[in-house]
Amino acid sequence: MKRIARFLVAVLAVAMLAACSSGGSGSQTPPSSEPPAQTGGETGGEQTPSGEETITLGLAVSTLNNPFFVDLRDGAQAAADAAGVKLVVMDAQDDPAKQISQVEDLITQKVDVLLINPTDSDAVVTAVEAANEAGIPVITVDRGANGGEVLAHVASDNVAGGRMAGELIVELIGGQGQIAELEGIPGASAARDRGEGFHQAVDGVEGIEVVASQPADFDRAKGLTVMENILQAHPDIVAVFAHNDEMALGALEAIEAAGKSDQILVVGFDATADAVKAVEEGRMAATVAQKPQEMGRLGVETALKHLNGESVDEYIPVPLELVTQ
Repeated sequence: MKRIARFLVAVLAVAMLAACSSGGSGSQTPPSSEPPAQTGGETGGEQTPSGEETITLGLAVSTLNNPFFVDLRDGAQAAADAAGVKLVVMDAQDDPAKQISQVEDLITQKVDVLLINPTDSDAVVTAVEAANEAGIPVITVDRGANGGEVLAHVASDNVAGGRMAGELIVELIGGQGQIAELEGIPGASAARDRGEGFHQAVDGVEGIEVVASQPADFDRAKGLTVMENILQAHPDIVAVFAHNDEMALGALEAIEAAGKSDQILVVGFDATADAVKAVEEGRMAATVAQKPQEMGRLGVETALKHLNGESVDEYIPVPLELVTQ
């Protein structure tokens, strides 16, 4: 019995020593070979290996099926890369409902600042207000929002650009003739403002009549179709103003197919590469040059200034110029 008792005491002593060396009496989970997950802070972003948080900006673009907005995206991306910040780009493909959903996704990702190029200036208000509620600053680029709280708006003066186009047309046709207007997406601030400037220049000018103003949604294929219809209804027009170059190039295609390229001049807006080439070749009369890459760059730089505690202007203008042969 004494031998058994001594054996039990020895076993108990070994067990107590093992418990003390483990730091407690609970079971131990085997260490994981994976590093612990890192999460961004309340304002969004990701943690770098050094523990610093990366700034994340969201860019909601109306469509990347238009070279103008591809340039805008590229300008923003270059500025983000230069500053070492992350840029998340969403393409709404000209669908207002899709853009609202994409902005909600960016809000869920807790981006630090939202840059929005609205598909529709009225429809986007819901998305802007959602960002306001989440405490995420909003900057609009090229097109504005008709509601919600916006930190800054980066854009050209579209009214002035439309007026430049109208004044050039009046000059080129000698103040006489019928004009057609291809409008952008109804509800987009750029369409509204460019149309307003254009009509400031041509309305009330004796001898000039705007016989057709029809939307072609900033789209080249629609510009072609709408122009074909206008030519049938108004065969005597002498000039066309399109709210962007994509529609202008579509209209030009219809005019050339009808054999009227020497009778009808076309003026566009944006100075995309295809439009500038058409101007250089003498196929288009002119285009109003915006600087989309500059818009993208200024949008990102404005966001970073705000995050750095600097004050920013509510309106940040981007210069315009008229491109002619």
